[in-house]
Amino acid sequence: MMDLTNWNWHNFVTDDRIATLIALALNVVYAFVIIIVAMIVSGWAKGRVAAIARRYPRVDATLFGFLGNLLKYMILAMAAIFVLNRFGIQTTSLVALIGAAGLAVGLALQGTLSNLAAGVMIVMFRPFRVGDFIEAGGQSGTVREIALFYTELATFDGLQIIIPNSDVWSKPIKNFSSNPTRMTDLTVGISYRSDLRAAQRILEGIAESDPRALKEPAPFIKVKALNDSSVDFAYRVWANRADWWGMQCDMIQRIKEEFDANGIEIPFPSQTVFYEREPDGAVETPRVS
Repeated sequence: MMDLTNWNWHNFVTDDRIATLIALALNVVYAFVIIIVAMIVSGWAKGRVAAIARRYPRVDATLFGFLGNLLKYMILAMAAIFVLNRFGIQTTSLVALIGAAGLAVGLALQGTLSNLAAGVMIVMFRPFRVGDFIEAGGQSGTVREIALFYTELATFDGLQIIIPNSDVWSKPIKNFSSNPTRMTDLTVGISYRSDLRAAQRILEGIAESDPRALKEPAPFIKVKALNDSSVDFAYRVWANRADWWGMQCDMIQRIKEEFDANGIEIPFPSQTVFYEREPDGAVETPRVS
């Protein structure tokens, strides 16, 4: 059993040890203060970034939420480096190790990171918004969600489509909801036996009588082609975006009904076959025209 009466405390409690203990205690206090300050500052910075999105309603909140989190973790990472320096740990090699690990992770997740980069570009430049009907990445539907890694669409028949953002951003995007007006562009064919002027008057009357058809730009109804089996009219009428689909369907039906009522024939593809007699009169060879 240790004899405490003969223990020399002066050999254990030396000035160097006391100084080391005080320095360690101070470093712990400094580290604690650095962590507290970093948490306060990072939370404040994240809140300021989020406040920008609230202040400007046209700015997308998804992007600024991502940037706020990124700024927060950058501040916390810098605080961690300061804490390690306070305890004498060399962070140069640690930063290099983290960089190498980040490079390896980046190479392994390059597909995911490309989706992230594309998502940032989409929410920054806003080629479409939630609620728009678009065609992108080979798919079409109404936009339900724009996330940083994917875009969610809903088809007209209720299906859910998830498209990686890299596929959306790397291909042409067709936004059917961007402009306030749209044009109905139809090709209406009539037979060569039908009256062209009567058909044109009927088509013009259908466009003029529909309240959804806009007066400006004015409807364009002209003969555009003489095809093998029909004379084709270009039928172009503008409408507000919300009225476009219903107006187009109704106009197609009215064109058929008005043509039938006025004896205007809508032809189907046909061929005329002529027979030519050979000089000896023995064989007839068909000739198609």
